Amino acid sequence: MKVLEIKNIKKSFNDQTLHVLKDISLSVDEGEVVAIIGPSGSGKSTLLRCATLLTEMDSGDLIYAGNYAAKNDENGQSVYAGKEELKKIRSLFGLVFQNFNLFPHYSVMKNLTDAQICVLGRSKEEAESRARSLLEKMGLADKGSAYPCELSGGQQQRVAIARALAMDPQILFFDEPTSALDPELTGEILKVIRQLADENMTMVIVTHEMAFARDVADRVIFMDGGVIVEQGDPKEVISNPKEERTRQFLARFAAK
Repeated sequence: MKVLEIKNIKKSFNDQTLHVLKDISLSVDEGEVVAIIGPSGSGKSTLLRCATLLTEMDSGDLIYAGNYAAKNDENGQSVYAGKEELKKIRSLFGLVFQNFNLFPHYSVMKNLTDAQICVLGRSKEEAESRARSLLEKMGLADKGSAYPCELSGGQQQRVAIARALAMDPQILFFDEPTSALDPELTGEILKVIRQLADENMTMVIVTHEMAFARDVADRVIFMDGGVIVEQGDPKEVISNPKEERTRQFLARFAAK
């Protein structure tokens, strides 16, 4: 089953003078891990923001598990679904930001339970039980009463991943989840994502960690200048790219 379908997405800024996404199409199957790589400014994060309804597309279709979040009208412009439909679609995905985005005035437990109670309608007991099991999975079983400021960056990011998982999404998006972390803490987060991949969690990961993308993803997409330049098997794309632009980009990440 296709969890996500993106068809012919276009997005411009600055009164249509800055074309950030130029006719991007891709799909993600259930259980698939897709890594998106490319230089800064290539459109990777904008693509993720469009896919997660944080930024409106100019044109294109956005479909989750057969449900249209947006589709082109007769003028070739994206028209979004109604409020109730979008609320249902938002429940299908989770997003982990590079800067954690935890509520600083909430404890770890409240960060994990609030949306479960308010959005999913779970009881406090149900929500806390789910939160405790996820904190244990993240190696943070003793941190439920802590506040974000009391945690390391790696711990905060693991809480952010647990918070996204607590909503039982069909697909999880990561926007450079290790870019705010030092190399040691980066290893913590990549280990968690690797474990989720082993559990067949459907994921789309924007990352600069080439070795991780090569070893964990089922497919790698290389973006540059708002287009998909090359995609395919991670080992092929990263170790033996076909396109000259991909080769230039990966030259400094010589496969180890």
